[in-house]
Amino acid sequence: MEKRLWAPWRMKYILSDKKKDCVFCSALQQDDPEKIHILYQDKHAFVIMNIFPYNSGHLMAVPRRHVAELEDLEQDQLLNLMNLVSLSIKILKKALQPQGFNIGMNLKREAGAGIEDHIHWHIVPRWSGDTNFMPILSETKVISQHITDTYNRLKPYFNNQKG
Repeated sequence: MEKRLWAPWRMKYILSDKKKDCVFCSALQQDDPEKIHILYQDKHAFVIMNIFPYNSGHLMAVPRRHVAELEDLEQDQLLNLMNLVSLSIKILKKALQPQGFNIGMNLKREAGAGIEDHIHWHIVPRWSGDTNFMPILSETKVISQHITDTYNRLKPYFNNQKG
């Protein structure tokens, strides 16, 4: 029996121009933060949704400064980013009521970094039962909520913060 998994929304990505520019630096140059799912910005960093999430509500805290090494961040930038990770957790708790979180970063490709030239923290909300047999049987992850719906749910909470 032939098996099919339909994901028609992927065609936009497949047909898109694959730029070699930094995805995070390019995101900051866009005119419409909502279109690229930026939830929050301040002078040192921003919070953006992962468009290829591990789970619904998967956020990333990213320094504005293009830097590949954690130790190259200045102290005020590092503190600001940690505060954004904490803020993101607080907001995700209010908006989505997760039961836990995976928080982390991958430095260099060998450690699993998909974007290795611009460091960023992943903030991934987790719920009991949010994993199932799909990744095991078909190497496919099921995301329960559309990214735009999640963005619209989180954005008012981030709007209440001072940037």
